Amino acid sequence: MTSGIKYEQEFKDRAVRLYMERRAEHQEESKAATIRHVAKIVGIPDDTMRTWSRKAEVDAGDRPGMTSDMAADLRRLRRENAELKRANEILKTASAFFAAELDRPRQ
Repeated sequence: MTSGIKYEQEFKDRAVRLYMERRAEHQEESKAATIRHVAKIVGIPDDTMRTWSRKAEVDAGDRPGMTSDMAADLRRLRRENAELKRANEILKTASAFFAAELDRPRQ
C-alpha cells in the first residue's frame, strides 16, 4: 500500500545510491536488513525503499523484470493504441454516415 507521498527523483536516486553502496560494503547483511537500515536513515517506509531498490536492480539488469524504459514505452504505446482506436471508431462512424448519404435517392 502506498502512502500517496510524492518524492523528488533526486531524493529517490540518492536513497537508491545509498542502498547500493551499503549493499556493496556490507555484503554479509541481508537485503531486507539493508533496506530497513537505509529506509530509517532517509526517513521513508521500508516498503517504499524496497520498491525503489527492486526497480533499480531491474534497471541495472541485476534482477529480472521490466525496466523503467520498457515500462515507459509500454505506457506510451498503450496511450497511442487507445488514441488510434478512438480515431478508427470516428472514421467508421463517418464512413457509415457518408455511405448512408450516398445511398439516399436524389430528388
